[in-house]
Amino acid sequence: MTMDFDQILEEIGEFGRYQKTNYLLICLPVMFAAANSLSYVFTAGVPSYRCLIPQCDDLIASQLHTNWLSNATPGTYDKNGQFTPENCYRYKVNDSYEKAADACPRDAFELNTRERCDAWVYDDQEWTIVQEWELTCKENAWKLAFVGTIHFAGLVVGTAFSGYLADRFGRKNIFILCSVFMAITGIAQGLAWDYNSFLVFAFLNAVGTSGVYPLAFIIGVEMVGPSMREMSSIVLNYFYAVGEAMVGAAAWLLHDWQLLQYALSVPPLFFIVYYWFVPESVRWLIARNEREKAGVIIKRAAAVNKRELSLALLASFKMENFVTTPTNVKTGHKNDRDEHLEMEIKKWHENMNVEKNEIWLAVREIFKSKTLLLRYAIMLYIWAINAVVFYGLSLNSTNLSGNKYLNFVLVCLIEIPGYTLAWISLRKFGRRIALSGSLFLCAATCVAGGYITKGSTWAIVTLFLIGKLGVTSSFAVIYTYTAEMMPTLIRSGGVGVMSTFARFGAMVAPFVPLLGTYYEALPLLLFGAASLSAGLLGLLLPETFRKKLPDTVTEAKQLHKKDKKPSSTIAFDTKPDTGMNVINGDSGLSGYELQHNTIPTRHTVT
Repeated sequence: MTMDFDQILEEIGEFGRYQKTNYLLICLPVMFAAANSLSYVFTAGVPSYRCLIPQCDDLIASQLHTNWLSNATPGTYDKNGQFTPENCYRYKVNDSYEKAADACPRDAFELNTRERCDAWVYDDQEWTIVQEWELTCKENAWKLAFVGTIHFAGLVVGTAFSGYLADRFGRKNIFILCSVFMAITGIAQGLAWDYNSFLVFAFLNAVGTSGVYPLAFIIGVEMVGPSMREMSSIVLNYFYAVGEAMVGAAAWLLHDWQLLQYALSVPPLFFIVYYWFVPESVRWLIARNEREKAGVIIKRAAAVNKRELSLALLASFKMENFVTTPTNVKTGHKNDRDEHLEMEIKKWHENMNVEKNEIWLAVREIFKSKTLLLRYAIMLYIWAINAVVFYGLSLNSTNLSGNKYLNFVLVCLIEIPGYTLAWISLRKFGRRIALSGSLFLCAATCVAGGYITKGSTWAIVTLFLIGKLGVTSSFAVIYTYTAEMMPTLIRSGGVGVMSTFARFGAMVAPFVPLLGTYYEALPLLLFGAASLSAGLLGLLLPETFRKKLPDTVTEAKQLHKKDKKPSSTIAFDTKPDTGMNVINGDSGLSGYELQHNTIPTRHTVT
C-alpha cells in the first residue's frame, strides 16, 4: 500500500492547532541558529582604540578621548571638527619633556617623527577578542576577518554531515543534536583561551548551526498542507531575520564578547527537551516503512486539531498490511510473497543503477552543450556575487556612521521585506526580471551610498538598507530560477552545486570591509559594480516562469523558446546565511530533499 501524505494532511487539517504549536517550537531554534551564525560580527568586532601615551595618560584610568590627543598622535578631523587618532602610531616625545599634571602640550612631541606604539587605550563601552588577545593594527586585521571565513567553512562541512545523518537517524534526532552541539560549542567559544582555540570552536559551532535551519523546515513545514506550505516557509525566514537582529540587540546591551556568546548559546541547551515534544518527520517515517510510528503522530495531530480520521487511513497504519509473510520455517522454502519482495528489491537496485548511469549521461551532455555551459557559468557567477554582497553588506553595516548596533539590527530586519518582495515579484514579473531587477536595485543604492559617504547619516543608512533588501530578494529568487533551469535528473545535484559554490564565495565576504581602510567608499562601490554585472548577465538567461520544467537536457536547452503548455512551477524559499535551499514544488518537495536526494520514491519533480 502507498500513502499519499498530502491526502493525510487533508484529513487532519492543513494548518491546525497541532501544526501551529510545532511550527512555533521549531522556529525558536532557528532564531538562535541565525544569532550564532552572525555573533562573530561583534565578538570579533573592532572597538575604538588608540595608542597609550605614558607621558600624558593616567595609567590607572586612561580615557579614550582627551583634549590633548591631537598633540600626541597623528589623525584626522571630520566635518564637525572631531579628531580621530590613528590606531597604532604616536608622535615621538621630546627627550627634554617632563610630565606635568593635566598637561600634554604640542611642544612636548616631535611632530615630524612617528613611532609605533606597543600599548593601547580602548573604548571601555565594548570588549571583544581584539582586547582579549591584542589583535590590533593592520597586521592582525586578517585574523578578525578569518573568523568569518572559518564560519563559512564550517557551514560547508556541516551541511554535508547533517544531511547524511538526518537521512539515516531521523530529522528530529539530528535537529536536536545540531541545536545542542551549537549551544555547547558556542559556550566553548566564550571559554576559549586563545585565538586558535576560538577559531576551532567557531568552526565547530558553524558545523552545528548548519543543520538547524534545513531540518527545522523538514520537521515543521512538512506537517503543513500544500496551500499553506509556501506561507509557512516564508515565515520561517522571517524568524531567521529576527534571530540575526537579536545579535545586534544583545551586543548593544551587553558590550562584552563573552557575555554575548553565552547569551546566544546557553538558551539552545534547553532545546534538548524537544525530544519529548517535537514529532519526527512523518514523511521520513513513511519512507522507512515505520507506519505505526507515523500513525501515532497522525492520530495525535488529528486529536489536537479535533478532526476524525477515516477508517481506511486508520487501517493503513497497521503493520500487518505492509509486512510480508515470513519464510516457512519447517520447509525452509520462501513463500510467494517473499519471492515477490526479492524480485521487487532486485528491480529497485537495477533501476537505481540505470538512474545513476542516466545522471552521468546527462552531465556529459551538458558539458557538450555550449548553451548550457554558458548558462550555468552565468548562474554560478550570480550565486557567488549574491553570497559576497549579501554577507558583505551585513558585515559592513557596523562600519556605517551612526549607531553600529542599530544599523546592524536594521540591516537584518530589512530581509523580511526583501523576502516578501521576491515572493511578489516572482509572480508578477517572472524569474528573469525579478532576479535582474533585484540586483539592479542593489547596485544603484550601493553605488549611491558609496558616493555620499560624507553626507547625511540617515541618507547613507537608507540607501544601504535598500541595497540589502535588493540582494535579499535576489538571493531568494535565484534558488527557484536555478531549479527551474535544471533537467530533472540533475536538479537536486545542480542546485546543491550552485549553493555550495555560493558558500565558497561567502568565505571572501569578511575580507571585503577591510578595503574601506584604503578608501572608505570602496566596499560599497565594489558591491554595486558586482551586483550590476550579475544583473546584466541575468538578462541573458531564459525565462522559466509558466514553462514546463525540463525533464531532459534537450528540454533544458530549449527553455529560451516560447512554451504555452500548462506548467508546474517551483515556489521559492531560501536561507542564504546557511546556504540551504527550501524549494517547494507542486509535489510538495523541499529543497533539502532536492539537495540531499531524500525524495520519497512516489514523488516526481515536474
